[in-house]
Amino acid sequence: MGMLEGKTAVVTGAGRGIGRGIALALAKAGAKVVVNDLGTGLDGEGVATGPAAKVVEEIVKVGGTAVPNYGSVADYKQATEMVEQAVKTWGRIDILVNVAGILRDRMIFNMSKEEWDAVLAVHLDGTFFCTRAASIAMREQKAGRIISMSSVSALGSPGQPNYGAAKAGIIGLTWSTANAMAKYNVTANAIMPSGATRMIDSTPRGKKIFDETGKWPSEQAIGTERDPDNVAPLVVFLASDAAAHVNGQVFHSFGYGYTLLAQPQPIRRIDADRRLDPEELVKLLPETFGPGLHEPPGTLFGKNLPERSKDEWKEVGRGVRFWQWPREER
Repeated sequence: MGMLEGKTAVVTGAGRGIGRGIALALAKAGAKVVVNDLGTGLDGEGVATGPAAKVVEEIVKVGGTAVPNYGSVADYKQATEMVEQAVKTWGRIDILVNVAGILRDRMIFNMSKEEWDAVLAVHLDGTFFCTRAASIAMREQKAGRIISMSSVSALGSPGQPNYGAAKAGIIGLTWSTANAMAKYNVTANAIMPSGATRMIDSTPRGKKIFDETGKWPSEQAIGTERDPDNVAPLVVFLASDAAAHVNGQVFHSFGYGYTLLAQPQPIRRIDADRRLDPEELVKLLPETFGPGLHEPPGTLFGKNLPERSKDEWKEVGRGVRFWQWPREER
């Protein structure tokens, strides 16, 4: 029996890339899956039923259970209906995985209001619309798992102010949902996934690789550390009963491993018995907070962990090793 036998799931943006791998993995673990995909281009333009239908066909072909959904997560009614589809078809919804997304990259000083609105509508509004609909059913059944894709772009990607803001918003939404739904046995967690998807193909670097090799990064990534499917095992775990204690966490999926991010924590503070004057802060803040404040990590976050001292790593068996921040408070 699979880890998710008897459970039902909705996966948005499941026609390709990371979403596709997640839908296939959930089905392999025994879940019945609503495979949602509007079939748009990376910029959100156009529609097509092919991507979602093909994934459903793949799942059914190997004995799994799945149905397609071609709705837009950015449309409140359609997002609600895709969640209701799982309930109407199988009687409940146990798992929601928010993956759907688009890109409209631009530097902050060049970005149009339309480019801003379009990306936030899919990523942030879409995650809210689906999460809201799922939370109603999960609250009534007193069980559920909500897993949303954020991104390291939330940590300061310079050419993605819309995408980064939306992905940071998803983390805030995840924390709020986790605190609100815990008493109903519903968990909410976020993942910053990585992998060579068609989003990577669309970048100048992706085009350069294609020009040099004749293959897109997404083609070259299959079966390697850059394979988008590497995200799926973590999602299956978080969707399972074994992860009932994991709530309000943010993970980074990179290569063949996963990183748990620290929760926000205070690191320095000055306090006074009165309101401080701005002139005082000119003197006090450099002395206390320091002049060398760290910049946002950006999209290189977590990629240098393998270079940390070997003394900080511990072998845990079967080719798996574990690293822990030496300063983590226990």
